[in-house]
Amino acid sequence: MKILVSLVLSFGLLFSSLDINTANEKEFTSLKGIGMSKAKIIVEYRKGHCFKTLEELANVKGIGLKTIEKNRENLTASKCK
Repeated sequence: MKILVSLVLSFGLLFSSLDINTANEKEFTSLKGIGMSKAKIIVEYRKGHCFKTLEELANVKGIGLKTIEKNRENLTASKCK
């Protein structure tokens, strides 16, 4: 079942970008280098912060610029509300 979910999410990323300001934990796990624990940390961090740029994702503990670069083509950051 996990494999099927991962395939569906990965396939979806081929046609659309993942918005780091609205994505849920499962969507984050479809990115290279992001597992469930990092996905949870991102979502928790986002409760108090809005990402204005993709680079701000590196402010999350455990996420570095290399991870952002690996996934840059699949990421967007919507406007903060």
